[in-house]
Amino acid sequence: MPATGMTRRFGGRRLARTLAVAGTGAAVVALPLIGATSASAAPAAAPAAATSTAYPNNLDGWIREALSIMQQHGIPGSYDGIHRNIMRESSGNPNAINNWDSNAAKGTPSKGLLQVIDPTFAAYHVPGTAFDPFDPVANIVAACNYAADRYGSIDNVFGAY
Repeated sequence: MPATGMTRRFGGRRLARTLAVAGTGAAVVALPLIGATSASAAPAAAPAAATSTAYPNNLDGWIREALSIMQQHGIPGSYDGIHRNIMRESSGNPNAINNWDSNAAKGTPSKGLLQVIDPTFAAYHVPGTAFDPFDPVANIVAACNYAADRYGSIDNVFGAY
């Protein structure tokens, strides 16, 4: 597997990172935040282990816990910005998966609350969160880390509702 050099934002600073990528050697790092939707059912609760006892195991609790972690790592974002994007991307369903867009056609469907593809999740994962794109808190924090690097903040990500 060839390695592709990447730069990512973490904790208010840029870090060089090497990511091994199969296939052509080009890393697909895309988050379909703008105008993407996914088929999803009513919001589902995540596994009980997904959040600490300090936060409720629901959308409000996941966002508040993610904001706490983001603050610790210098990742910008607001409750309203995160909530707006979650409702557009997954309607609040942490188990949402998009099996029909161009990413899915390439074998990397968008997953979770903020519809992150696996390479993006891996590149922007924040240590201390679960390494699972379906984990609501890990998904939010990784997506916000990506959005901070790409757009300055999740608050700057708008799209069709």
